[in-house]
Amino acid sequence: MTRRIFSGVVLGVVLGIAPIQLSAETLASALTAAYNNSNLLDQSRALLRAEDEGVAVALSALRPQIGGSASLTQTDNRTAAGASLAATVALSVDMLLWDAGRTKLAVEAAKESVLAVRSQLVQQEQAVLLDAVNAYVQVLRDQRVLGLRQSNLRLITQELRAARDRFEVGEVTRTDVAQAEARLASARGDLANAQGQLEITRELYKLAVGRAPSNLKRISSLPKLPASENAAKATGRRSNPLIDQVQHQIKANELSYARAKAGTRPSLSASGRVSHTDSSGTTDSSSIGLTLSVPIYQGGQLSALTRRALALVHSSKAQLNQQVLSVEQGVGNNWAQLAVARAQVRSSERQIRAAQIAFDGVREEAKLGARTTLDVLDAEQDLSDARTNLVVSQTQVYSAAYSLLASMGLLTADNLGLNVVRYDPAEYYNAVKDAPVPISKSGKKLDRILNRYQKN
Repeated sequence: MTRRIFSGVVLGVVLGIAPIQLSAETLASALTAAYNNSNLLDQSRALLRAEDEGVAVALSALRPQIGGSASLTQTDNRTAAGASLAATVALSVDMLLWDAGRTKLAVEAAKESVLAVRSQLVQQEQAVLLDAVNAYVQVLRDQRVLGLRQSNLRLITQELRAARDRFEVGEVTRTDVAQAEARLASARGDLANAQGQLEITRELYKLAVGRAPSNLKRISSLPKLPASENAAKATGRRSNPLIDQVQHQIKANELSYARAKAGTRPSLSASGRVSHTDSSGTTDSSSIGLTLSVPIYQGGQLSALTRRALALVHSSKAQLNQQVLSVEQGVGNNWAQLAVARAQVRSSERQIRAAQIAFDGVREEAKLGARTTLDVLDAEQDLSDARTNLVVSQTQVYSAAYSLLASMGLLTADNLGLNVVRYDPAEYYNAVKDAPVPISKSGKKLDRILNRYQKN
């Protein structure tokens, strides 16, 4: 009976542990969750869809504008004719024939704006993934620091117990015991601080990833990085989405400038109208005509709009030059931070080896009466600090490495090979770029896409 009970307990323990082992969180799974759960990405995608509609709005100006109207009018006459009631129904059609290319330029500018916002979406994706990386490594860091603080507390407790035993036999003074008690109180404070810091980073993890951390696995390797700083900067100039965004803004501003210049030229439009009036006598009428509009004087407005558009072109070009410098600086900073963090890891490892030897020696010498309790506590503190520095430095290595990827424009789901359902920015754009009407086949397809986004 006892053996069966023991077997049942062991089986229960194994079954209880197995799910935890199976649900271990890796960095890749955390990044996947961050991508899938991010409200910031959903917000940026919705803003991109709103920008897509700008193309449809601009394109609609090239199509016929059809409108209808109806009116009911009662007229009271102070004559023998008395009152009369008239009902009118009218249908009008207006069509732009030529405007010196202004509307087509507006369509092309809207397309460039869409591409700029797409680049902005990529930058937001990088920010979301980088926040997830930092949250992941910080939770790992604080878990290890908490373990070090717990180990330190146990060790100081042992030292205090030993100091009290030696005090009772007269080997040390009351001062030695008090020093150990003070160090124990400090260790308890450090432990409480580590526990609080871990709770803070756990909340940060929930914000960045979308769920609480559970059984995080240590990161086994760094991402693939360029061989040199110059190579990293070249990649940043080529791939950073912020640079790509400004480049599209320049093109959009140049097109807007050309549109502003075309605004000083004439435009030609056609219009038609059909109406039916039912009163005391039925009247049907129709008209068709051409309208040539020539701007002659608008109080200087057209010239001001042209100059403003040109100023925006100059501004965006200067912004591009500055953005390239900013990207190069970001790459350089992250490259240097990575080198420093790696050097600190190597230094901390050497420090730990030396501090361990020193601690072991001081403790043995204390047993022989050649060292005081304070000497042992100081040596133990040096060892604990060295171990903590190693944990912090290792965290900085991973943060700097992934920050370097982000500054180059490579911290994306595609580049990292994450197993996620990619958001296709072209899907919605292709559905709306031709400005479909709701009753058309394209319009019904668009409705299905919108329903899917609303469910999300």
